[in-house]
Amino acid sequence: MDASALACDTPLVAPAMSDTEAEALAQALKAVADPTRVKLLHRLISAAPDGVCVCDLTAPLGIAQPSVSYHLRILRQAGLVERRQERNFAYFSVRAEALRRLATLLDPTPQEVRT
Repeated sequence: MDASALACDTPLVAPAMSDTEAEALAQALKAVADPTRVKLLHRLISAAPDGVCVCDLTAPLGIAQPSVSYHLRILRQAGLVERRQERNFAYFSVRAEALRRLATLLDPTPQEVRT
């Protein structure tokens, strides 16, 4: 049998991910690899689009404000949340595009089927 007849030819439905895209996605996945940050993201996703004040996240999560701020900083550095300052209060909201990138990686449905 000819060696060329045995060549692997699996069809791929998406283009290869660039190194830059892979690095950004890896950082985002590292950021959400913590139960507290998963809870924070869940609270932010379920909140109003204008954002949530840090002071409104401490009681529902049962952790102190410095811990909430620390975890939000990690999420912000990973590009998953945005911070808006109003007077003495910091408001955080989810970056929808960043979540879409994560969802695209985690959704096994081929891209052309999703559209």
